[in-house]
Amino acid sequence: MKVLTAVRPLLIVLGLAGTHAALAATPTDTAPSSSASLTRQIETVDRDLFDAFNGCELKKLESFFSPALEFYHDLNGVTWTRERFIGDVQKNVCGKFRRELVPGTLEVFPLGTWGAMYSGTHRFCQSGATRCEGIGRFMHLLENRDGVWRVTRIVSYDHRAAP
Repeated sequence: MKVLTAVRPLLIVLGLAGTHAALAATPTDTAPSSSASLTRQIETVDRDLFDAFNGCELKKLESFFSPALEFYHDLNGVTWTRERFIGDVQKNVCGKFRRELVPGTLEVFPLGTWGAMYSGTHRFCQSGATRCEGIGRFMHLLENRDGVWRVTRIVSYDHRAAP
């Protein structure tokens, strides 16, 4: 439980970072034409977002999120803005933790022509650790405006010690 308490701030930030990955996907001028295309785009966004998150590239990370970002976290409550989220990442994540997507858990769903929702499971690992000690689930809503994916809402939940 001591590790989970130490990981709690990281889990909040990681949930937000997951959202940023969706923004990093290669932009398209129109809504995705197929489910496979949408999934590939969102996988790219998630990877790029969390690369920025894990590398503490705050300006790049910021670009993945709407200024009006809402981040809901089961242990820490609500963060209402992108600026607050980025500040929390800088304070609680940079140099302390990294996020890893659990392979095979990412699910992507279109939201009409507006955007997409994706969810999955991720692990949280202390910097330099060989074993990840925290795990949780996430759901991100992404808007695709003019071919640019931006995370507008994040729900990060079911945080617990990793098995």
